[in-house]
Amino acid sequence: MFETSLALPDDLQSDVRARLAGWRAADATQRLWNKDALLWTGADEPKWLGWLDEATAQCAALPGLVRFAAEIQKEGTTHAAVLGMGGSSLCPYVFARTFGPVPGWPRLEVLDSTDPQQIRHFEASLDLPHTMFIVSSKSGSTLEPNILRDYFLSRMKTVVGDKAAKHFIAVTDPGSQLEKQAMKDGFRMIFPGDPEIGGRFSALSNFGTVPASLAGIETHRLLDGAEKMQLACRGSDPATNPGVLLGVVLAAAAAQGRDKLTIFASPEIGEVGAWLEQLIAESTGKQGTAIIPVANERVGRPDVYGKDRLFVHLVANAADPQSDAIRALEQAGHPVVRFSLTSAYDLGAEFLRWEIATAVAGSLRHINPFNQPDVEASKIATRKLTDEVERTGSLPAEEPFHAERGIKLFADQANRESISKAAGAGTLVDLLRAHFARLGSGDYAAVLAYVEMTSEHETVLQSIRHRIRDRKHVATTLGFGPRFLHSTGQAHKGGPNTGVFLQVTADDAQDLPVPGHRYSFGTVKAAQARGDLAVLDERGRRALRVHIGKDVGAGLAALNQLIQEAVS
Repeated sequence: MFETSLALPDDLQSDVRARLAGWRAADATQRLWNKDALLWTGADEPKWLGWLDEATAQCAALPGLVRFAAEIQKEGTTHAAVLGMGGSSLCPYVFARTFGPVPGWPRLEVLDSTDPQQIRHFEASLDLPHTMFIVSSKSGSTLEPNILRDYFLSRMKTVVGDKAAKHFIAVTDPGSQLEKQAMKDGFRMIFPGDPEIGGRFSALSNFGTVPASLAGIETHRLLDGAEKMQLACRGSDPATNPGVLLGVVLAAAAAQGRDKLTIFASPEIGEVGAWLEQLIAESTGKQGTAIIPVANERVGRPDVYGKDRLFVHLVANAADPQSDAIRALEQAGHPVVRFSLTSAYDLGAEFLRWEIATAVAGSLRHINPFNQPDVEASKIATRKLTDEVERTGSLPAEEPFHAERGIKLFADQANRESISKAAGAGTLVDLLRAHFARLGSGDYAAVLAYVEMTSEHETVLQSIRHRIRDRKHVATTLGFGPRFLHSTGQAHKGGPNTGVFLQVTADDAQDLPVPGHRYSFGTVKAAQARGDLAVLDERGRRALRVHIGKDVGAGLAALNQLIQEAVS
């Protein structure tokens, strides 16, 4: 059970053996479960290790949660709608996409965006009088879930009147701002977070189990698998310990420059990559080092990949259509790690395996994997801009350094000079070509799109990232803003200066006001994009912003064509 299949080059296999021996000699597994701070940096790591035993704690609390879920079901609730961001939304997002609607139970939906169109479409997908909203925020002070709560609470008051608050529950840490507001507003229920579990490690806590249970997902099966993984990961032999072995492989590969962890998953569990991205990037992307997760990528030919890759294949179906292409990577000498899942409910076990692996990799890379020092930088930059809107009514004016074909380019002085010098008095294509020419061996290209998350938009953006990968032979990532700010954004700013960033922004065809504020959701999204770019610039990153106007579909199609020319 929980076997790991490793196909590693000889030099990497040798390094893994040596590190396993060192881990064993240091009795490090026991020290992990004893919560020994010196296993990492000797800082506050022990106060963030509550997740190690959370599966057992949740099993004890599950009967009460199941009874509550049954009450909600009997009342005719049709939708369970999560309003969250990052660690409070990505696990429910994986559950919603993996298990789909369970017959007879509320449909699980997740909103983790400030894009006005996405909010409108999300609202239109709900039967508001029969919806239970789950406002989910560990700290209780995160901007996005708070303004989404304000918006939907206002909307529900127009639909059901003074019963609106009874359509809301909160998941948050005790004593948080959200808990206080939920009590004041009269929310139906407040489920506590564990102060000793960080957001990205909270999948098996109330942040994951409450939405799952309300949607009729068999939460006990997820927790049962996690408890079995917990027992296996207490094993003293690191070579047979599922979590420790994976963590050692991740650390050894990164030490050899194979720091682009490329995750392939069977279609049935394909969205697990979104959760893994946050766990890995936010935990390891700091102090100028990172393991860069690459998720939702189409498998390429072996020759498009460099020696900076480690591939992981999570197999939930023996007939996975990617299997042959991944075997070709292995036969070409690329390192491949495989895990076999018997069903989607094995995700409970995988969550814990990867959490332990991340903690182990952090130990071996001499970092604290439980903090996120650079995420706050973007929040501060965004807050400055939204505060200015509250004072003045608008964001500061800005001027592009190039405009052509309805597309505008923005960059700080250093990036503008670098790109313009290489492009000369060039066209839009020349400037894009100069930007991507800055990609070198071991770099990665990140497409950061502040547009609505739709399948149509994602298809075009995936085409862009794969074209860059195949032409430049570098790793590529795709993130939708502001979601990625609470995920891979930490690695972008705190990790190594190996990213080349293309930020994509657009005007909103129709905005939405935020109740009680002078700013709108569109303004918040624009401030988040500007704040993100400002921090990338401060960190000396190679970044370019492309603004495509109001017609997002047409703008993305035009950008796709321009990039095809630029990287050909």
